[in-house]
Amino acid sequence: MRDVRERAARIVRRHREPVVVQAVRSTAAATVAYVIALKLSPEAAPLTAPLTALLVVQVTLYATLTNGVRRVNSVVAGVLVAIAFSLLVGLTWWSLALLIMASLAVGHLVRVDEYVPEVAISAMLVLGVTSVGDTAWARVVETLIGAIVGLSCNLLLPPPVWVEEAGESIEGLARRVRQLMLRVGEEAAGRLAFEQAAARLHEARRLDHDIVEVDAALRQAEDSLRLNPRVREGLLHRVALRTGLDTLEICTVVLRVLARTLTDLAKERQPEPLFGPETGQALERLLSEIADAVVSFAVLVTTQVSLNADAAEARLSAELRQAATTRDKLAQLLLERLQHDARQWQLHGAVLTEVNRILDELDTEHRSRRLLEELDRVSTEQRERMPALYRLRERIRWPAALRRNRNRNR
Repeated sequence: MRDVRERAARIVRRHREPVVVQAVRSTAAATVAYVIALKLSPEAAPLTAPLTALLVVQVTLYATLTNGVRRVNSVVAGVLVAIAFSLLVGLTWWSLALLIMASLAVGHLVRVDEYVPEVAISAMLVLGVTSVGDTAWARVVETLIGAIVGLSCNLLLPPPVWVEEAGESIEGLARRVRQLMLRVGEEAAGRLAFEQAAARLHEARRLDHDIVEVDAALRQAEDSLRLNPRVREGLLHRVALRTGLDTLEICTVVLRVLARTLTDLAKERQPEPLFGPETGQALERLLSEIADAVVSFAVLVTTQVSLNADAAEARLSAELRQAATTRDKLAQLLLERLQHDARQWQLHGAVLTEVNRILDELDTEHRSRRLLEELDRVSTEQRERMPALYRLRERIRWPAALRRNRNRNR
């Protein structure tokens, strides 16, 4: 019985995955657009309507609205260019070249962005037929049908929210940083060869590629939160994830600098060990504690339930306090070593400085301050960009707040 429940739960989760939901929504929108176009368009096979619906129903509602408007503008602009050319010169090899050049120029003028080639495609398709007027009208009608169906599909069936996938990407990046930090600490505590240190430095540099992939997933999640009726406090989620990724990116940069410092130290002290036995153990323990704190920070950033967020923040604070204690012990050991052996003192000091930078970036007070500053900045930008919408939103909020206060006083 338990196996049956687990299998049913896996099937439900699979059908709720954003990729599956998106495929179903796109297919339904294209089919509905084709059925409607069969009745309204004079064309025998009005494939422009399902094609437009398929392109308009993007991953997020925000992208759907923006892409739908740009696509309609691109098709209408192409049709108008084709009508003008058909009335003046008709279809020849040189008029086709001029048509393409003019269509691309018009596409940039009307600012349809990635749909600039669509202007030229629409113009060529319309100009290549005999009855230009009927075909132009049919193409405009089919495009409008596809765009309206695509927009309606996203309004009636809200697109999936990609926050969970972005959170998994952020946590995956944090775990990769943790694994590399653990290896760096283990090797630094022993007799680290220059080749090993150089290999760890190369791994730290490869983390940049992981950050690019996580950033792409986060951008998709940010778009899925915009204008989505199923999401409340979308701005807070977007800012929390973005500031969290920025902090992890800074930590990876500092880790790369730390790996470079250890590589230079291994090159200078080879074949001697980098640190004494007690100092090496303290550094290994400190990097292990910081590695755990990095994962806890990622969990805190991606946690949406307040109770779990409080637990994650408490765990992160405890790990940072323990790491600070170990850092102080490491600083004392490095100072004692400096009094007896001052060789490469600047590199030892750099190790301590880089550790301090990571601890400062992961600090909960630093994160709260950064989060509030970013929320204020984004809110100010939105208010300056769309003042009318902001005033309307405030008018809606005030009556709701008054009603809540009245209910509390009763």
